[in-house]
Amino acid sequence: MTFPWHLYLMGAFYFFAGINHFRKPRLYLKIIPPYLPYPKLINAASGLSEIILGIALCIPLLSTIAAWGIIIMLIAIFPANIYMFTNDKARLGLPRWIVLSRLPLQIVLIIWAYCYA
Repeated sequence: MTFPWHLYLMGAFYFFAGINHFRKPRLYLKIIPPYLPYPKLINAASGLSEIILGIALCIPLLSTIAAWGIIIMLIAIFPANIYMFTNDKARLGLPRWIVLSRLPLQIVLIIWAYCYA
């Protein structure tokens, strides 16, 4: 049995999203709700998590664990998506409908990861 190519696609998606947390931290810091402490640490931890989980998805021995990790991470970052939708400054100038579409997209990403969990 060959390793599914779409796991590599998912892995690359999370790897590069994680890298972006370090390339453009201000973008992510704006969407972290203010009631959460240590936003810089949260940004770095979520970026590092995405990088590690993206790589782990591409390793057959670790892909199931990584898929569960992604599900947990997506649930953990959901408050940032809600904050982004409810706060005009956190929207980053994006139209409200695009930000709204991120909410169900999280569910789609969770289902996609669950396919490999």
